[in-house]
Amino acid sequence: MRLIGYWRSTAAWRVRIGLNLKGVAVEHAFRHLRHGEQRAEDYVALNPQGLVPALVLDDGAVLTQSLAILEWLEETRPEPPLLPRDPVARARVRAFALAIAADTHPVQNLRVLQRLPEAERQGWAREVIAEGLAACERLVEPGPFCFGAAPGLADLCLVPQLYNARRFGVELGPYPRLLAVEAASAAWPAFAAARPEAQPDAE
Repeated sequence: MRLIGYWRSTAAWRVRIGLNLKGVAVEHAFRHLRHGEQRAEDYVALNPQGLVPALVLDDGAVLTQSLAILEWLEETRPEPPLLPRDPVARARVRAFALAIAADTHPVQNLRVLQRLPEAERQGWAREVIAEGLAACERLVEPGPFCFGAAPGLADLCLVPQLYNARRFGVELGPYPRLLAVEAASAAWPAFAAARPEAQPDAE
């Protein structure tokens, strides 16, 4: 399999953590988002949205959208689980993941920020990230991870988003429960190996 991403893409980062937790080795390829390489014709042929990540399977099938890739990974390699077995608990974990992946991250990413006047970009990103993290702080359950004793889908979304929060200067003091989850995650090699600075294309 081949994962196409970018070192600082939080969506690609989620997938890297998931692959690491499941023990799945992939070949890595890269598209430099700030240089617009994700809009190149050959890449758009793979992923019509022109976004990363894309996961090319052994048979040539292409999966896009980080949460869809992680759900596929969970269905095809169920151990260790990223989602609890109880349907209500599963829904809560998915809701947390979507609060970040659907409602927070997209409105502060490069594609949106480039549509704003440059002077407004930092403030916009700080505001939307803080709103999302405030909700997530209330959603997490007793840890050390977001929903229990082991990392799962929610943690895969949270850790990269906290990285983005720091990039944009968000004050993280109001989110002690989220910071505790991040600290617990840092002790796991699967998270450490997925960090942006550990990627071959890091700048």
